Amino acid sequence: MAVDFPRSVVHGGTGKRQRENTGKNPLDFSASLNPLPPRFTWHCDPACLSSYPDNEYVQLKECIAHTFHREPEEICVGNGSIELIRVFCSVMLSGKKTYFAESPTFGEYALSARLAGASAARTSEAANVSFVCNPNNPTGELCRHSDLMARIKAISSHEGMLFADEAFIELADPSESLVDVRAVPLFVLRSLTKSFAVPGIRFGYGFGDPDLIAKIETVRPPWSVNAYAEAFALQAFSHLDELGKSRDYIRKERDWLSLRIEELRLRCPPSSANYLLVDCACNVGPLCTQLETHNILVRDCTSFGLASCIRVAIRTHEENEQLVEALSACVR
Repeated sequence: MAVDFPRSVVHGGTGKRQRENTGKNPLDFSASLNPLPPRFTWHCDPACLSSYPDNEYVQLKECIAHTFHREPEEICVGNGSIELIRVFCSVMLSGKKTYFAESPTFGEYALSARLAGASAARTSEAANVSFVCNPNNPTGELCRHSDLMARIKAISSHEGMLFADEAFIELADPSESLVDVRAVPLFVLRSLTKSFAVPGIRFGYGFGDPDLIAKIETVRPPWSVNAYAEAFALQAFSHLDELGKSRDYIRKERDWLSLRIEELRLRCPPSSANYLLVDCACNVGPLCTQLETHNILVRDCTSFGLASCIRVAIRTHEENEQLVEALSACVR
């Protein structure tokens, strides 16, 4: 009997695989990480490895609560933000529920919702859960705080819920965040991976109503945040204020890079994030292959439904210059 089981979502960040397969060390513009992350010393006591982590993560949640002026019972943690997306959907969308996610956007929302048994709704008003990625991946478009507050009000009128994924907001504009909003129909997801450029340390965290958080923490696999990730996170939260320098650098480089790319007769819609969506007006598969010969990896956006587009991260100025040089050679 045929079963309509969804396929895995395509992701960027394939640099490690490329190094293993080719022996080369490519510039990975497919992974949207902070090019100028805060640098600090952190340490994981080897003695911690001989004990299970505290599955309630009391110290970690108190640290997050103090940082964001929330209560520990309003906070959940997980092995990366994707684990929390999966767990949230398992809690809120199991059974014959519906979800809504605007297109194009991060594919894990739809996948996790479908794995929980939910089906897609045509509108936000018809959905049990509406997903918003802010700023959006892959477009970089940023929703304003006031617009999202209006959306929460509209969603609450039909007993729905808004899931706000703010994985990139610390590198865009944290003043537009919903992290300070306490509302039953709202869950806010965050990640340290992008802001601190540590994709190898899987750590995500979220904010919501205590009843929802209690359910998420029950469904989350025990000890999912390992000792190394916890040790790093405890130090990182004291350096969030240093991300202002990162935002300034990203803004300057984004403006420079988008101008250079448009000079190649490619189109870059306005972005507020640490990445650009580039419309090449043709199928980008061959272009991505050509760029690999120049030791450059970019995100083919075909999986987003954008077969003529690539997404490129904002990296250091020297690296961005190498991207422009490679693009120039490939699109002529």
